[in-house]
Amino acid sequence: MIEFFQNELNVIWASLKTITFVDVLDILIVAGILFYAYRFIRDRRAGKLAIGVLVLLGIMILANILSMHMLSYLLNNIFQVGILMVFILFQPEIRSFLEKVGSEPVKSLRGIGADNSSAGEMRSVIAKVSEAAAVLSREKTGALIVFKRESPLGDISPNAAAIDAEVSVRLLRNLFFKNSPLHDGAVTISDGRISYAGCYLPVSSRTDIDESLGTRHRAALGMSENSDAVIVVVSEETGRISVVHEGKIEFAFSKEALERRLCSLLVKDTRPARKRRNKDEPTDTAGKGE
Repeated sequence: MIEFFQNELNVIWASLKTITFVDVLDILIVAGILFYAYRFIRDRRAGKLAIGVLVLLGIMILANILSMHMLSYLLNNIFQVGILMVFILFQPEIRSFLEKVGSEPVKSLRGIGADNSSAGEMRSVIAKVSEAAAVLSREKTGALIVFKRESPLGDISPNAAAIDAEVSVRLLRNLFFKNSPLHDGAVTISDGRISYAGCYLPVSSRTDIDESLGTRHRAALGMSENSDAVIVVVSEETGRISVVHEGKIEFAFSKEALERRLCSLLVKDTRPARKRRNKDEPTDTAGKGE
């Protein structure tokens, strides 16, 4: 037994001595891709589908080890055509994943040489949106406000009304006024300006959404699943303010809490973290759920 373990250790040691820098780099890149993919699908409906695929894969490996020929034949044939099925089932998630991967280098390049003027302008826009959301909340007027980040929003704007106006509380209230022809759609904010109004967002097809959530919240979730946008929702029934991003929804924001949360998601600031923390970081957490 001892000789067996010594031989195994010698084999392992001989294998380790052949590892090069390229091999280590290869392992790190694959591990990074797998980790990023896991983190991306963890809180999405694709996570449950991925678990099902992994369970079938585990059964197939076990069947091959135990020489269960019939089960191995069946599962091998399923997996031969299963790649196409995976692409069909995961199509929205794959598209969103590739868009996010493609946007990461752009974000990094834009961060180089960034100044505080753009951050200050974004804070001003966020303050106006937060004030408008608070007013609409008191009036129980429904609203959907989409902050564009890196992903293009061309899919939702072809039939929308082009605005290209400075963000203001009065304009947002007018756009979402109940008798306005544009009040049912979403308003998009791009580069610190209102770009479109009356946009219709893709509704989420998830089955685990709370039944109490209305069409606006489902549309906001659908938009966040297909892009990296941040969406502010004001419920027409309850006046509740929510923030939706990356397939997640956060509820019950006050004006101040909403402003802090949007700043944490949208403001690109190059000042030292210690200087930013006292001023910008929220001192309390927004309530989630009801």
